[in-house]
Amino acid sequence: MTDETLVVIGSGPAGVSAARAYREAGGRGRVRLFSADPAPPYARPPLSKDFLRGDADEQDLALDGPGDDVELCLGDPVTELGEHEIRTASGTVQGFTQCVLATGAEPVRPPVPGADHPEVRVLRSLTSSRELRAAADGARSAVVVGAGFIGCEAAVSLARLGLQVTVLCPDSVPQEQRLGRDAGELILRWLKADGVSVLRGTRLDAVSEGHRIHTELVPALDTDVLLMATGVRPRVELAEKAGLAVENGRVRTDEHLRTSRPHVYAAGDLAFAHNPAAGRALAVEHWGEGLAMGEVAGRSAAGEDAAWDAVPGFWSEIGDEVLKYAAWGDGFDAARPVSRDGGFTVWYERDGKAVGVLTHNADEDYERGSDLIRNHRPVPPH
Repeated sequence: MTDETLVVIGSGPAGVSAARAYREAGGRGRVRLFSADPAPPYARPPLSKDFLRGDADEQDLALDGPGDDVELCLGDPVTELGEHEIRTASGTVQGFTQCVLATGAEPVRPPVPGADHPEVRVLRSLTSSRELRAAADGARSAVVVGAGFIGCEAAVSLARLGLQVTVLCPDSVPQEQRLGRDAGELILRWLKADGVSVLRGTRLDAVSEGHRIHTELVPALDTDVLLMATGVRPRVELAEKAGLAVENGRVRTDEHLRTSRPHVYAAGDLAFAHNPAAGRALAVEHWGEGLAMGEVAGRSAAGEDAAWDAVPGFWSEIGDEVLKYAAWGDGFDAARPVSRDGGFTVWYERDGKAVGVLTHNADEDYERGSDLIRNHRPVPPH
């Protein structure tokens, strides 16, 4: 060991990956990981699926830890990031020579009356998934506000628990803005096949007592369980307070995940990181990318010349159906669907180049698509 100390702030995929990668890259300093979450590091993807349905327990969520010699300081959020030390809510002061910020993101509730009521659920942490599962026990109905991946996954899980589930979808089909019309219509069919009702083109106007939902199309809809799946907001307050450069609501970094302050890195949902393969900075909220970015940050902190240059990608399980998606994630000009035997592919292009691919039972296209996107090649003709 040396007199070096790596402090990691956050116990999600980016934080755990950073601590582990630092050791794997030869980092010999003391490593301390601080987190506001009191639970040991766990996987979040099952929270809207297996865990919510009761098909997995908390032991099944456990992540491979950051290493036996990494000290976990849980349930004690970091409140100050100084030049060479951090301070926690309990008053703990820890000096560092290197620091990785991996504070993640938090759910956003829509700015409508009643959305902040404590019985209105969100889904992000182990605690919130426990609370949602408990609320669903014995309930007859649920409304999910939002038709993104988390909303769709949770809606099917709640339906399989026996609830009558309604999704409020702001677009004409789920995720039309992100994935295009064709993919959205397929997701819509999957939801309906699991008994989920979808109110399309519908936005929440207010929530009143007793979980009564008010929208322009449906003046009053009563439900036992109400889940807000309306996106997330990066936790940048600590970084802003410390004076780090923030752009587009995230901490700006280079491809090595270095921030504007020497020896401080940022990874995961928090980062607006330059990706040299894309040729620009990207905002990414994928679990797998948290792992990848955390690894780059950890290796960079250990002195390696590591860079984040992969095409971001993730998988989503909506009931029994699996979608795989890889994309730069900042828009497209056209979406081109292609039928496959037992599946489909949607190619996304901008300025004549592939910028994304979405597949269902078409793994070869997924792998091929990532390569085409990375090398700025055209979408295939078929």
